[in-house]
Amino acid sequence: MRKNKIRILHVAQAAGGVDRYIRMLLKYLDKEKFENILVCSQDFHEEDYKGLLDSFEQIEMTRAIGRTDLKAIKEVRALIKKYNPDIVYAHSSKAGAIARVADIGIKNCCVYNPHGWAFNMRCSAKKKAMYKAIEKIAAPFCDKIICISEAEKQSALDKKICREEKLQVIFNGVDIEAYENGVHGTVKREDLNIPENAFVVGMVGRISPQKAPDVFVKMAKQVKEKVPNAHFIIVGNGDQESDIRKYAADNGFSDSLHITGWVDNPMSYVELFDVACLLSRWEGFGLALPEYMMAGKPIVASRVDAIPNIIKDGENGLLVEVDDAAGASKAVLRIYKEKDLKEKIIAQGLEDVHNRFNARRVSEEHSKLFDKEMD
Repeated sequence: MRKNKIRILHVAQAAGGVDRYIRMLLKYLDKEKFENILVCSQDFHEEDYKGLLDSFEQIEMTRAIGRTDLKAIKEVRALIKKYNPDIVYAHSSKAGAIARVADIGIKNCCVYNPHGWAFNMRCSAKKKAMYKAIEKIAAPFCDKIICISEAEKQSALDKKICREEKLQVIFNGVDIEAYENGVHGTVKREDLNIPENAFVVGMVGRISPQKAPDVFVKMAKQVKEKVPNAHFIIVGNGDQESDIRKYAADNGFSDSLHITGWVDNPMSYVELFDVACLLSRWEGFGLALPEYMMAGKPIVASRVDAIPNIIKDGENGLLVEVDDAAGASKAVLRIYKEKDLKEKIIAQGLEDVHNRFNARRVSEEHSKLFDKEMD
């Protein structure tokens, strides 16, 4: 029996989803067994980690590759030596590269979670090749790579990033207990000037190419033609917002499109949806999907990357092809018209989120992995 706690030093650059993931992981990791230190970029906020961490360290890390990376590597290496962790856990591709290089030659266990491979993004062939090369070069400098879906694992094998035994799938999860015990109904339809009897279709995600807001509004136009009292909500912000608003205005439904901007309570808006969409062009996992299930919403999602690992077509959601606005509108209208289908999808989604996508399970699987790596 190990007397001392296992000390884990987490390294993270990208905030957003990675930030939420780390907080969720720390919340349910056994604090009697693990000591957690976070080394993060300037984009994180210490107050968000109150009661979750033993130590919080901030250094400058940027997403773009550049000279500042050398300084970040040096600072991370100094912090690894300062804290002498049993495990270095690097989150996302940029922190993954920095932490693995910083940890070279230091005795500990190194774990890496890309939270979605960078080489699977829609970008130039040159960038894809560069991201793949970085992952291949860095792979030998860690003991385990955690994939957040089976699709992510298969992608690593297809690209020959590392040998299969180095890869372990730990499906992502959501904090069901926090949601169920939280306050509901804080945002009302009237707050957005949406009639109570409206048919509301929504999505949560950045208004950027990955999440395909352009496909969402094209789908919205087609649904609006069939269901005059339909309204549409985009929960998020992003650089394509003006294009999306212009499309809605040009097609005469700007009064029915509601863009919230960035909010810290997205689930309060999800509660307003009658149908929840995730029409992404690529997706390492798609955390919005179990969040939609948790809120009891029927789902329409794109058949891409990890999404079919989560959504089984006709069971806990409907799948459509990428960039297929017509297919998405047909799927949304099916849910609108077919009450039995809607109820079946909601019931199966609730069952799946409790059985497969619970945050407690994510922490338990990490705990087992950490124990195994320390033996």
